[in-house]
Amino acid sequence: METNKTAALFDLHGKTALITGGSRGLGLQMAEALGAAGARLLLSARKADELLAAQAQLRGLGIDTDILAADGAKEADIGGLVDIALAKLGHVDILINNAGATWGAPAEDYPIDAWDKVFNLNIRGLFLLTQQIGKRSMIPRNYGRVINIASIAGLRGNPPGAMKTIAYNTTKGAVVNFTRTLAGEWGPYGITVNALAPGFFPSKMSRGLIEKMGTEQLIAGTPLRRLGDEQDLKGPVLLFASDAGKHITGQILAVDGGVSAV
Repeated sequence: METNKTAALFDLHGKTALITGGSRGLGLQMAEALGAAGARLLLSARKADELLAAQAQLRGLGIDTDILAADGAKEADIGGLVDIALAKLGHVDILINNAGATWGAPAEDYPIDAWDKVFNLNIRGLFLLTQQIGKRSMIPRNYGRVINIASIAGLRGNPPGAMKTIAYNTTKGAVVNFTRTLAGEWGPYGITVNALAPGFFPSKMSRGLIEKMGTEQLIAGTPLRRLGDEQDLKGPVLLFASDAGKHITGQILAVDGGVSAV
């Protein structure tokens, strides 16, 4: 009986989830986890073809999934996404702010348009979407789970000779304190706000960096001697999204094989 009660803490049947950047990579991995736990999903991303492929994959697993192509850096698209999400889902219980962008260049030569591109998606768009979902769905219902995807790049700088991604690191650092600050403000509404800070996971975004730094070198600097895989975010996201994590808010969980600990 106690085993059943414990398992029920992770049950998401009857819950709804909006996942940005949900068409591939870490977003799709988290979508699989929430859907397998029973949540009804709405995925957004910029590319319709990738969303259709993700929807087919998830529906093949028996997961109820809707999709909407939207650019998370554009205010008009964000407003439309919220309208559609509330129309299709009725309300949003779980918001996964996963969409993100990066750009590599030396700080002294960093293009301002690249800086703005990264900031507009990684922090401005994240704020606007969270604000609308909170105001229009979570606060009125006194319930919500906001899960921001930060990065270990937001917990520290880059060593000499490593990646030159000052805008990305800065935005992910902003996501970290956005998470803590919003947790304090929205806690009285029954809303938890937490962040996952992934380390090195093979993905379209990280492919160039992993190739440049070398898989063997990255693994050598990781206490668990491995990179993240297609399962490693599923447990953490379920913890933050479900009743198992109902007394956790304002926290940043590094999922990095121990990189940030040493």
